[in-house]
Amino acid sequence: MTAGVLLAAGGGSRMGTPKALVRDPDGTSWLLRSIDVLREAGCDHLLVVLGAAADEARALLPDPLPDDLRVVVADDWATGMAASLSTGLSALQHDDGEVALITLVDLPDVGADVARRVVAVAAGPDSLARATYDGRPGHPVLMGREHWFPAAATVEGDAGAKDYLREHGCVGVECGDLASGRDVDSR
Repeated sequence: MTAGVLLAAGGGSRMGTPKALVRDPDGTSWLLRSIDVLREAGCDHLLVVLGAAADEARALLPDPLPDDLRVVVADDWATGMAASLSTGLSALQHDDGEVALITLVDLPDVGADVARRVVAVAAGPDSLARATYDGRPGHPVLMGREHWFPAAATVEGDAGAKDYLREHGCVGVECGDLASGRDVDSR
């Protein structure tokens, strides 16, 4: 089983609004699209990490929440991306599966095809892999259960788990043929 973790806590200072609230010109919610990407990639359990404008973002989700979806709030979201990552990893439960697929809400061109390709390399609870785009590391990131709590305890600031992934031999999964993998910071 695979848990999908969506990091959607940031304030979106360059965007001018929290990215969990952003919609495409056609009205598509980035938050809902990102949840769909994780579902379509085969994630069995979904965990959404909110922070800035959490109540407004929560209102975009179905009520009641589907059984496969949980929401947690990173109260310290303003301290950087590591806060939402740490909150998400710490909220994962043993029965959420052997691996977690972690992605960001601001990757509009990263679809289920990318996520499925990264999930396909899962090899148990010690798995550690990430999408790369023309050799550039990106998201989604696949973390086996053995990494959840150690990574949560070591990440800080806006660097996320970059150092942790490098130090623990993260495998790159080339996805540049499917997407750019670039996060969007402005409208």
